[in-house]
Amino acid sequence: MSLTSTQRHTVAFALITAAALTLTACGSGTPAPTLPAPAGAAGAKKGAVPTADVVSTIAKDEAAARLLPADVRQRGTISVASASGTLPGAAYLPDGRTLVGGDVDITDAVAKVLGLRVKREVVSWEAILPALGSGKYDVGTGNFGVTEERRRTIDFVTYINDGQGFAARADSPLKEVTDLTQLCGLNVATGGGTTFEATLEKNRPRCAAAGRKPYDVQVFNDLGAQWMSLQQGRSDVLMSTVNGLRYAVTQQENVTFLNEYRRLDVGFAFKKGTALAPAFQAAVNKLKADGTYDRILKKWGLTDSAIAESRISPPEIPAPTK
Repeated sequence: MSLTSTQRHTVAFALITAAALTLTACGSGTPAPTLPAPAGAAGAKKGAVPTADVVSTIAKDEAAARLLPADVRQRGTISVASASGTLPGAAYLPDGRTLVGGDVDITDAVAKVLGLRVKREVVSWEAILPALGSGKYDVGTGNFGVTEERRRTIDFVTYINDGQGFAARADSPLKEVTDLTQLCGLNVATGGGTTFEATLEKNRPRCAAAGRKPYDVQVFNDLGAQWMSLQQGRSDVLMSTVNGLRYAVTQQENVTFLNEYRRLDVGFAFKKGTALAPAFQAAVNKLKADGTYDRILKKWGLTDSAIAESRISPPEIPAPTK
């Protein structure tokens, strides 16, 4: 079967994404393809990764550092499990070793405020929360939304606001999704083990209750495969992160961001009962107060996802009533 130019572009995009995810899972040193900049990012030409240094000059804040547990202050390091996939969150540079992105800069900035060195290990997304529970890592990052289910076993310190959104092909009759019953009878692609999958499965019976055919939840662990399924017509809609979707549609032809469906606080993830949370919260709020936080978000095109203040394990933002 021959591919159209749009399909070839999509395959190329998906391969780039898949390469990043493969490196995430394996920790390989194999070079990854060049990654384009997030939409709206400052400090780089279009098609280049932002390079503005917004972290190196950050000074230690003694008041925040005193909130750290004594053993952490003594060893001077923090072990971070980081998930990588695509920008603006986190992704590898072409050297296959250097991780960059909004999550990376915010984590490194917090560590600077606390006077800690980061010992970062790139870990597959689905393995991070269980590894925190076992004590293998001190903190995890990977766009982890704060939900009531997760709060039962994980502590969070919020640093950004992202959420759930939808994308579709440009020829889709859908223009926005304000009620999940609009998806009845459609094929919906999403990531496995995510809040998106949970939201879709929870609301799926509403279609039958309305006398309509339920939508089919198509679960993919590979982000590139989700986009290929959408472009090739095997999926009608894709549900993922608001920031990730906004970025992705700027890099592909024939796809459009539909709308935000729901917002969620996103935070550093810790083992339940951690003593690290107050120090991380103080560090995020210090970065907000001195303007560093805003500079990081501007660099990665995330200004619309700024939070007013960092909180420790806040209640889940309520879902839409429809």
